[in-house]
Amino acid sequence: MPVAPDRRLIFLLNAGHRRVQRWLEVKMAAKGGLTAAQSGVLFYLSEHDGALIGEAADALDLAPSAMTGLIDRMTKVELVERRADPKDGRAMRLHLTDKGRAAREEAKAGLQGIKAQLTEGFSDDEIDVVARWLASLQTKFPKGDAL
Repeated sequence: MPVAPDRRLIFLLNAGHRRVQRWLEVKMAAKGGLTAAQSGVLFYLSEHDGALIGEAADALDLAPSAMTGLIDRMTKVELVERRADPKDGRAMRLHLTDKGRAAREEAKAGLQGIKAQLTEGFSDDEIDVVARWLASLQTKFPKGDAL
């Protein structure tokens, strides 16, 4: 008799996220110490160079305090730089440095192998369903909504 699929979706989502996150951190650390969070910032800024820190935090679903610490560390190793907004000197905009662009390209190349491993054994149609389901979580559970 076939075993019923495990439908503990919240448990599976959380456990899968933790497992993939730990695996990514180990792989990325072995390639120069770039973290998944730093890669996310680099990828975001590649499309939105000059974004406000708050905009980047929102896009990456990070708390402002976490984003500030992350940007502090990235600034220290010269992946990004802060510049005052020309219209509002109190606001800070984030810009990729040349070192940040190079690190982004390395991270991007490494993602191809990771994506292949994540999708191995699944058809394109199955991956489309998983991607649609994961994307739907963004609208079903908007940031800031309480249970």
